[in-house]
Amino acid sequence: MRWIDTHCHLDAREFGAGAQQQRELAATHGVAHCVLPSICVNNFEAVRTLAYRHLDSYCLGITPMNVPYAAEDALERLTSTLHQQHEDPRLMAIGEIGLDFFVPELCKSPMRERQQDFFRAQLKLARKYDLPVVVHSRRAVDPILKMMREVAGPGGRWRGVVHAFNGSLQQAQAFIQLGMRLGFGGAVTYERAKQLRSLAVDLPLTAIVLETDAPDMPPRWLYKSAEQRAAGEPQGINSPAELPRIGAELAALRGISVEALAAATTHNAMEAFPRLAALLSADRALDAARHPTETTSS
Repeated sequence: MRWIDTHCHLDAREFGAGAQQQRELAATHGVAHCVLPSICVNNFEAVRTLAYRHLDSYCLGITPMNVPYAAEDALERLTSTLHQQHEDPRLMAIGEIGLDFFVPELCKSPMRERQQDFFRAQLKLARKYDLPVVVHSRRAVDPILKMMREVAGPGGRWRGVVHAFNGSLQQAQAFIQLGMRLGFGGAVTYERAKQLRSLAVDLPLTAIVLETDAPDMPPRWLYKSAEQRAAGEPQGINSPAELPRIGAELAALRGISVEALAAATTHNAMEAFPRLAALLSADRALDAARHPTETTSS
């Protein structure tokens, strides 16, 4: 079985020097590929470097959470980087981009409008360079859909992933009609997440991709409550190695085999990111050349 983690922040400070160890551990669990989104201009080079080091891929973008700290020339620097790297086979998408109307300070002027300006500008860059998008959405699904439709134009469609989707069935269907896949991760492992778990069962399998959002969004077996943390129990650090177990829980919810879920979500990831199939094929050939005595499996 091969798994693809469509959203993983291996460059996060929580991993530090342990990023390589965590990536190698994930590989032993069958995680064949990780997509590493950037969050701001300052980590563009970090995600690209890690993608090349581990035969993964990366995205370039500025998250809404980082809009308050973005320099005035941030979009210009993103545009310049894309001009130089838009044909890089390891560049999968523009991301992580979007809107966040959950954090109070991001909902007020002028940050609300600045978020929207950044999102619109980055959507236009995705169109210019014919790249998919990785979308961050918290309490902002409807305005995100509206802006994506406006930028795409009449009948226009997108490719990419709505990261950590947690909207309604109707909103999910609207994203699917636009051509997007929906990312499910650790949150789906919590029994209390009834609406999300219902979505994970009711949505067509063709719409679903898997992600960890590591080191964030820990699955239930890593989560510690505030009381537990206060008592000295450390919060477990999420990593891409958790993806197969998350996948197994989702497979059980849907009543299908783990193998079927792994195959479907891998296919869906390649549909969301058109460069991924060729990259996976090239990387398997490269790995086989590096380790000619080892037998690779699918």
